[in-house]
Amino acid sequence: MNRITCISKDDRENPYERITHLGGTTSSGGTWKRTQKEVISMIDAGTHSFYVNVGGDKVKVITATSRYGNKYVKTEADGDEPNNLLSLPECK
Repeated sequence: MNRITCISKDDRENPYERITHLGGTTSSGGTWKRTQKEVISMIDAGTHSFYVNVGGDKVKVITATSRYGNKYVKTEADGDEPNNLLSLPECK
């Protein structure tokens, strides 16, 4: 399972802008950065799984489809109001 520790967005200051890239660490300690489209494909194919760390808990990242038919990634409902992905720092 790969941990997501950062994101890149079209407009960093706008909380509703689209995530373009996600990055983080692998279980073996390596780092990675992929487009959102690549991450969606990996999750949907079942070849990789991703999570974010929220208060010491692993929260699984899943795919969803917007009402306009666009696929995106989000975290499973964990009872926290802030968006776990959008609150991550910018990928370098």
